[in-house]
Amino acid sequence: MLHPLDAVEAAERAYRENRAPLAAVEGFIRQILGWREYMWHLYWHFGPEYPANNQLSARTTLPSWWADLDADAVTARCLRDALEGVRDRGWTHHIQRLMVLGSHALQRGYRPDQLTEWFATAYVDGFRWVMPTNVIGMSQHADGGLLATKPYTSAGAYINKMSDHCGDCDFDPKKRLGEDACPFTAGYWAFTHRHRNLLARNHRTRRAVSSMDRLGDLEAVIEQESARDRF
Repeated sequence: MLHPLDAVEAAERAYRENRAPLAAVEGFIRQILGWREYMWHLYWHFGPEYPANNQLSARTTLPSWWADLDADAVTARCLRDALEGVRDRGWTHHIQRLMVLGSHALQRGYRPDQLTEWFATAYVDGFRWVMPTNVIGMSQHADGGLLATKPYTSAGAYINKMSDHCGDCDFDPKKRLGEDACPFTAGYWAFTHRHRNLLARNHRTRRAVSSMDRLGDLEAVIEQESARDRF
């Protein structure tokens, strides 16, 4: 409900009056003047057919616990906390959107059209011009690289670095195999294996394929993740 420049100028004033640090203000303004405007123009540039993109052939239907925001059914603390945020506030910050919710959906191959609709209806800021490019392009790489240069996903180590969730989690971000194997760590390798040809052609992701090829337990990880029903 605010004009973007109102928010930008208020943040700038806070910095100049020593009420907010430069790093926080710079990032805030860059997101509004940079990313927000980028998404706005790409929405019109790509047109109404863009949300139908599914270049990675992701066919898994959103599970009921995700669609119903049943955070209590989730074990992984990072994923549970993100779903609780959507359920209780209709909002989570961008790391949770991209590298927790989005990364999980990408690894598990959730349908991008269903995911886009979920983000658009579950979030208080889920405007129709915001979500297609952010979800289809940035989060799920479903447009094959029209918007972003690589799929954005990671193993549990990134989540451990960027949050305080992993310390008390039942899953271990360092483990990819076993009862306490982190679904993000194991899911990362399963995703890399599933799309190895695409990732090997991209200079930003080919190292992941090389690392995967050195894993001695890859087949066991893939089998484990194909049957995983606990996240």
